Amino acid sequence: MTDGPDLVVAGAGGGLAGALRAAELGLSVLVVEASEHFRRGNNTSMSTAMFPGAGSRWQASEGVDDSPEKFVADIMAKTHGQADPRLARTLAEVSAPLVEWLADSAGLPLSLVTDFTYPGHAVPRCHSIPGRHGSGVIDHLARRVTEHENVELLAPARLTDVLSDVDGVRAVVVRYPDGTEEEIPTRAVLLATNGFGADADLVERHLPEIAGALYHGSDQSLGDALRIGGKLGAATGFLDAYQGHGAVAANAGTLVGWATIIHGAVLVDLEGRRFGNETRGYSEYAAELAARPGSTGWIVLDETIFEQCQPFQDFRDTVASGALVWADDVAGLATATGLPPDALTEELATAAAIARGERDDEHGRTNWERPLSGRYAAVRVVPALFHTQGGLLVDEHANVVDPQDRPIPGLYAAGGAAASISGHGAAGYLPGNGLLPAFGLAYLAAGDVARRRTPDPAS
Repeated sequence: MTDGPDLVVAGAGGGLAGALRAAELGLSVLVVEASEHFRRGNNTSMSTAMFPGAGSRWQASEGVDDSPEKFVADIMAKTHGQADPRLARTLAEVSAPLVEWLADSAGLPLSLVTDFTYPGHAVPRCHSIPGRHGSGVIDHLARRVTEHENVELLAPARLTDVLSDVDGVRAVVVRYPDGTEEEIPTRAVLLATNGFGADADLVERHLPEIAGALYHGSDQSLGDALRIGGKLGAATGFLDAYQGHGAVAANAGTLVGWATIIHGAVLVDLEGRRFGNETRGYSEYAAELAARPGSTGWIVLDETIFEQCQPFQDFRDTVASGALVWADDVAGLATATGLPPDALTEELATAAAIARGERDDEHGRTNWERPLSGRYAAVRVVPALFHTQGGLLVDEHANVVDPQDRPIPGLYAAGGAAASISGHGAAGYLPGNGLLPAFGLAYLAAGDVARRRTPDPAS
């Protein structure tokens, strides 16, 4: 790479997929990653590794009728029409080709998740790996990247600036841990640095409703893309959007997971009362839980749900931490949790009646697999901010655009560095809205850089 790489990727999360795709297309690639612990410390590695794929071959083999059009309809329904239509269509259309490429070319052992359907998805369309944990994704892709002769991984090092001329991007500036800097020539940069969740001032400015909650994401998500893109005249949008979560174990800091809820668990506050329709989504429940007394609550489940959640490494980690308490009956559960026994007894009896179809839920929940039965378990949870969903605006090629929607030559963004498809706030977040833009936009950026590097035979 004496003349500089064809593409510089900042960030070794979804950016690794972009690097592999670019290398596959014949480009030389440099990946610059700020953290030496990225295999466990970035947002992809902390995820449940859920990749939406609308119209994938796994869906076809399971008889699931899906399409990009149906996926777009779900995105628009969840965001109440606020999502960027162009980007929603772009990501829905690339979703199935992406998961198939991740399996066939990148070698990820993906399969369709069919044991439950996440809130907002009309059909099963999320694909994951065994263990359903992003650390397995990062470990695999990092190994592929380090083995590829066309990709160089530079870590720890931080991409601090992108330099441009009249033709667009001309170089990047990389800073090393000892403070020295290096200017590296290139004509294309993919910003895959996630969002600004680790910058308390930016969170307070743009996301005040969740600013006091636990941050459960990469400590390197410091808004680098906003700063770099802003200097180059990039447009930004949806800076008030984020993915929250209402199910992080209070003492262990591990993800309990919303599969507990989908399989029939309930979430009560410190007064022993449910306070909403839990199945609307885990993202919006973060702020709702934050607004309850003590900003905490308890997820109540049973032995059947306990077994149903075993496929999730996060849930197994929560169990191993000792965060769950068990009881033979409601009275014992109240003693174990410290919740008011009369209120808890009444609430769980009401929830059981609703689940049996004997009455309607005043909160509007209609998704009940069955009533809780047998021994109870409970885990105290706190709200968390996982990652921001606003950022640089991009077009259908992941090319960053200016306020007039004109592409900035050579500048691309993916994942949390780019504005996503979650609309405003937290309620529009669909499961997969983190990984799909991270991997899908990186994949598209690589393809666009390759097309621009290849001379047109007709010219």
